Formats: sequence, C-alpha cells, structure tokens
Amino acid sequence: MVDRILGVYNADGGLVGELRYIVGHVFGTVSCALCDITHSPIRRKREWDALVVDLGIRVDLRHLNELDDRERAAVGDSAPVVLVERDGMLELLLDAARLDELDGSVSAFGVEVRAALAVLRD
Repeated sequence: MVDRILGVYNADGGLVGELRYIVGHVFGTVSCALCDITHSPIRRKREWDALVVDLGIRVDLRHLNELDDRERAAVGDSAPVVLVERDGMLELLLDAARLDELDGSVSAFGVEVRAALAVLRD
C-alpha cells in the first residue's frame, strides 16, 4: 500500500529560492527535471494537475528547504527525485537521471510512475 508520492525539486522554495533558480536556469548553471515536468515557464501545467487526480494517490511536491529531517535524509544529495512512502518508509521511485530522460513530459512521467508502482505492488 502506497501512502504518498513525494517529489523533491532541485531548488529552494520561497521568493529568494525561486529567483535564484530562475537566474541559474537562464544562465545554465541550475536545472531541475522535476520542475520541467510539473511547470511551464509561467505556471504549473494543467496536464500535471490532471495526472495527479488520475493517479489517485497523494502527491506532495517539496523544495529542498521545505523537507523535514526524515525526508532530507531520504533525499540526500540526489534531488530532483521522486520517492514513495509506504509503511512509514521512504523509497526511491525515480532518480534524477530517469527524470532527465523524461524531457519535461507529464505523460511520460505518468507512464514511469505507474510502471514503478506496479513493480512495488508485485
């Protein structure tokens, strides 16, 4: 039984964190494949919102500075990352390299998450 999916951006939240990410992204010094999946340059993608509803599982998205100690320990230095929580434990679902391969596609992300969840259920 999966309690939730936790996606962690490779960026800090808040005004300063967001501005730092935008500037770094423009100059090519910072990237976040999960940001590319969930957001367009202006706002969160409608396709993302629809996917979350369709998954039927709680999906939390967090910035690095919003993690609690347990989440931070599970993420380590591997952001962006997608974890799954079940039975109180956080486990890797999709790593940064796999998220990069999805090239910002919400539909590809959905396929990957469903496949990974199916493996966990077996």
